[in-house]
Amino acid sequence: MSHSPTPRILHLAAWIWLGYFFAMGVMDYILYTQFRQILNPNLPPLGANVPIRPPVQLFIPVYLYYTANGLVALLFLAVAYWENVQKAFGRAFYPLLIILLSAAPILINGLVVPRFPNGPLANAEGMALRQFPILFIVLALVAWQYELAHVILFSTATTALELFLISGVALPSQGTLVLFFIAIIRTISFIAVGVFISLLVTRLREQQEALRQANANLTHYAATLEQLAISRERNRLARELHDTLAHSLTALSVTLETIKAYFDLDSAKTRALIDSALASTRAGIDETRRALRALRASPLEDMGLLLALQRVAESAAARANLTLTLDFPPTLPSLSPDVEQTLYRIAQEALENVVRHAQAKKLTLRLCYTGRMHLIVEDDGIGFDSQQAASGARFGLAGMRERAELAGGALKIESHKGKGTKISLEI
Repeated sequence: MSHSPTPRILHLAAWIWLGYFFAMGVMDYILYTQFRQILNPNLPPLGANVPIRPPVQLFIPVYLYYTANGLVALLFLAVAYWENVQKAFGRAFYPLLIILLSAAPILINGLVVPRFPNGPLANAEGMALRQFPILFIVLALVAWQYELAHVILFSTATTALELFLISGVALPSQGTLVLFFIAIIRTISFIAVGVFISLLVTRLREQQEALRQANANLTHYAATLEQLAISRERNRLARELHDTLAHSLTALSVTLETIKAYFDLDSAKTRALIDSALASTRAGIDETRRALRALRASPLEDMGLLLALQRVAESAAARANLTLTLDFPPTLPSLSPDVEQTLYRIAQEALENVVRHAQAKKLTLRLCYTGRMHLIVEDDGIGFDSQQAASGARFGLAGMRERAELAGGALKIESHKGKGTKISLEI
């Protein structure tokens, strides 16, 4: 299975190719101009009055070598940047590019390099060394694009083509043997390096796929958390409306029915019932307004966690006529918004349960930090059955436990009938 090559890889390979030939050209210029006598003792020194072979004729193979390879390198650079060519060839573009980049240097070296002027890289062994970096670049492209079998095929095919061209060149038997061993060593080296690159590329793609999957899972998880948060807020809104507006309207409806029954029988009783209905209506309006304020933007944004907890505890104690004890540290460490929101919402829910159900006289709210945040809401009210709370029959407590777990905390509920309730959150 192949993967689409990235343009950046082709661009980088093309520029490395051009850079290599530029460096080789500088090296050959120095060798054949500055060290010409050392390389070829038969040539007279520069400035001697002895006819010598014209330099142009001497270096024609060199010019041909760099012209041909330069054209191939420029063609490679052009198609690497020319997206229309890649689109025109489609899936055949990359295989054709690999064949061109593999065969062209071998053919040029086989036909031109043996005719070079005398030099350290002008023989058949030098031919193999000259093309080694070029073929190594193509090997990297093959290993990036294809699987291990293609790497082995590329390594053996290039060696076979090179040996075929060398067989047409008259070489001493010792030179032929040396070239044969060079070809074997290069093939083994290419396969070893190709395997390493292929494994690295495979590992990289696996990590990219795992990262993509993790990002997808994280997005899904975030969306799920958002939906759960919306669902919890809707349930809380339903409980708030049930405990405030619904109770008030139900009581008002019953009172109005009673007023209707007593309207023609007892005017004094009717007035008392009307006063009671008005009082219930005002209380319902106050509770509804308080619930709506609680559903607005969190006070955490305006007051911070400590002051927000203090305000909500004082409000709860005032509404139920409770003796309030607050135990807060002077400062808190930096907490994430999720942790602060969890601490505030659970404290708010626990305090509201004390006001509505506990029938308590004393209320205690503690907050401390011992490596983890600890929140405690305790009252001396009538309590309830902890087994019933653990079974999920009390939806408010179940919601607090779910909120704590989603934030990475743990909620503990201790309560006994007639002995009050203690709710502890560790996060």
